[in-house]
Amino acid sequence: MINKILVEGIKIYAFHGCLEEEAKIGSDYIVDVAVTTNFMKSTATDDLDDTIDYVEINQIVEEEMEIRSKLIEHVAYRILNRIKQKYTSVIGATVKVTKICPPINGNVDNVAVIIEE
Repeated sequence: MINKILVEGIKIYAFHGCLEEEAKIGSDYIVDVAVTTNFMKSTATDDLDDTIDYVEINQIVEEEMEIRSKLIEHVAYRILNRIKQKYTSVIGATVKVTKICPPINGNVDNVAVIIEE
């Protein structure tokens, strides 16, 4: 059996980007995480220790978003790796990092990267 845990719409203010101004003023981000696992044990035991805790997923995202990076690709990859290290039951995962109102020439709502494994 394959199941997913979704933690979507994590809103964070962070300081990522290649421009020096981005390091100073920061920007709004939204992070979405999907983790593929097997619920077989947790559905039988009804025990949080037998599943992936979405509170801890949120905490991992917040901690990694606090570490400044030039590229949101780098941040997304770090988030994915931390989740895989924390939970050996992960079969696959997707991390999407969206930067709201990026400082680019043009009328753009957001840019995003998605890393899937």
